[in-house]
Amino acid sequence: MRWRVYLFISLALNVLLALSWSLSSRTGWPTGRRGAFARASDTPGPIRTNVIVRRQFFTWREVESNDYPIYIANLRNISCPEQTIRDIIIADVNALYARRRATEIVTTDQQWWRAEPDTNVIRLATVKSRELDQERRALLARLLGPGWESGDLVSLPRPSRAAIPLDGPVLGALPDDVKQRVQEISARTQERIQAYLEAQRQAGKPPDPVELAKLRQQTRLELASVLSPLQIEEFLLRYSQNAGALRNELRQLRFFNATPDEFRAVFRATDNFDQQLQLLGTATDDNTEAARRSLEDQRLAAIKNTLGPERFQQYQLLHDPAYGDAYAAAVAAGAPESAQALYEINQATTDELALIRANTNLTAAQMAIKLKEVELKQLTANAQALGQDLPPEPPLPPMPSPPARTHVLKAGEGLDFLSRLYGVNPSDLRAANPNLDTLKPGDSVNVPINPLP
Repeated sequence: MRWRVYLFISLALNVLLALSWSLSSRTGWPTGRRGAFARASDTPGPIRTNVIVRRQFFTWREVESNDYPIYIANLRNISCPEQTIRDIIIADVNALYARRRATEIVTTDQQWWRAEPDTNVIRLATVKSRELDQERRALLARLLGPGWESGDLVSLPRPSRAAIPLDGPVLGALPDDVKQRVQEISARTQERIQAYLEAQRQAGKPPDPVELAKLRQQTRLELASVLSPLQIEEFLLRYSQNAGALRNELRQLRFFNATPDEFRAVFRATDNFDQQLQLLGTATDDNTEAARRSLEDQRLAAIKNTLGPERFQQYQLLHDPAYGDAYAAAVAAGAPESAQALYEINQATTDELALIRANTNLTAAQMAIKLKEVELKQLTANAQALGQDLPPEPPLPPMPSPPARTHVLKAGEGLDFLSRLYGVNPSDLRAANPNLDTLKPGDSVNVPINPLP
């Protein structure tokens, strides 16, 4: 910052002025006022004086230059110490490249409308940041020599708190003093919130959402004193709780993919309602509940008016996980326009399956067959909706074998007798008893039950 530069120059000039005054006071003047008059009266002829004109003041504009070699030469011409010159140049170059990083690198924070960070943006930002840092280091090595890094800002204070990124076309172009004030406001906000949370913790009480909302409103008022409305909106879109909650909502909707204009418009439409809802807190009395329902209805109407009929319908449908699954299947098949048809087919299938499972007149085998038939019908309808080939018919569940009974043979009984007795074909009896080669009284014979009456 410039105040550091002025401090260094002021200290150097004060030292030079003190030395100049000390030398002149010792050599140019006698020790007393009386001696001065006496020597002047004893000197014959005209009195000659040697006047040394010493320049005492200069303007910083005469020293500063956009050309760094000239700038360094000017600092040396005014006898600025080398370590001070190093600190000044390093600070100035670091500030220059900080401004370039803030205005030339696109970060995920700047894409406040995205529910999920763009990995390509992260990669490009990393590459650009590395390039700028290499350029900065090369410039400092060219100006100060290869060993410049060993004394990097040794006499300047270091920041003790991580600052929030103020970059991009709006916040990145802020003057340095305005950025500093915004950082101070942000730091005070964190301190106030942490102090409140700690006080509540020590008191054994949970945080009050209303008090937290008031602290956030105080931050907005402080920002309004240093930023324009456009700058405040950019800050809130990136760092406010309401914008973060909106991003989280859209992330859960998955396939909504709001554009920058849509996200900004929805934020503008809902931010005021969200603030009022937060100030209601968690109260559950009748008046508060009525006010909450009214604000929520107004908020939803504002979103509908902002998005328009088609996008608002998609916004509402995506709140249903079943529609999200249908949309995911349609996207995977390369036919996102079929999402609505798939959703309706799946809903009809769910209702039909529920009816089958609720039918108590069906046996287990009959229910299994019915469920398989509905599954096949759903697969066929989905394939037709997506324009795909029909799937092969799934095999029906095998019919269960009829139950069997056991008959203990008595003297004179054989398979023909059992066939007539139970109305079962002899071949079925032989199939049910493959291990019986000869029959004798006392043997147990498995007799299949005839399904016919």
